Amino acid sequence: MIWLSRAVRFGLPLFVSAIFLDSLRYKFTDAPETQVIFGRLDGWAAGWGAPGLFDHAGLFSQYVIGSVELLASTLLLIGFIPAFRRFQLLGSALGLAIMTGAISFHLFTPLGIDPNSDGGGLFVAACLVWLSCLTLLVIKRQEALALGCDLVRAIIPNKR
Repeated sequence: MIWLSRAVRFGLPLFVSAIFLDSLRYKFTDAPETQVIFGRLDGWAAGWGAPGLFDHAGLFSQYVIGSVELLASTLLLIGFIPAFRRFQLLGSALGLAIMTGAISFHLFTPLGIDPNSDGGGLFVAACLVWLSCLTLLVIKRQEALALGCDLVRAIIPNKR
């Protein structure tokens, strides 16, 4: 059973990083698939009074999302170095946040689960990455709690 735990702790960050890093070739090159997705989201946002939100220079543009995915991947991979173990927690939390947004936009906007006629592959990948990040956070929950406590102590010094 120990081998399974090690495989999960090693495999999940690699899986998430591979998915995020692979998506960058679409996001950073302005591929047609990316234009369809972000164009549809921008049209939807414009209907709510927020035109340009998902545009090339928008707050949630493909470049911003891609940069955050790159950061999450970097944190997940740096976390393999024992001295930087906690960075993997931050990468997992960031990945979970990104994929929560992606899944929400697939489900609750006109984007739908099959925007590029890929059989829903992009949506399934988002769900698998979300589950992987959540699993990593659950497995490392004690480390996450310790990191949270350390952050609180850093922000609010102990007055004795």
